[in-house]
Amino acid sequence: MRGVKRVFAVLIVLVIAFAVLAFVLENQQHTALSFIGWATPSLPVSLFVVLALIIGLLVGPALVLLSGLKSSRRLKHRA
Repeated sequence: MRGVKRVFAVLIVLVIAFAVLAFVLENQQHTALSFIGWATPSLPVSLFVVLALIIGLLVGPALVLLSGLKSSRRLKHRA
C-alpha cells in the first residue's frame, strides 16, 4: 500500500511539473509591468504569473493563520 501511495505521489508531481513547464514554454512573450510610476524590466509573462502564484501561496495561509490566532485569543479572553 505504501508503494502505491508513493507511485501516486510521484505521478502527481510529474503531472504538475509538466503543466508548469508547458505553461512557461507557452508564455515566453516579454512584457513590462508598471504601477504608480514604478516599472519592471521586460520579463516573460510566465515569470510574473508564477511569482504571483508563489506570493499568493505564501500570503493566503499566513492570513488564515493570523485570523485563527486572533479568534483563539478572543475565545480565551471570553472564558
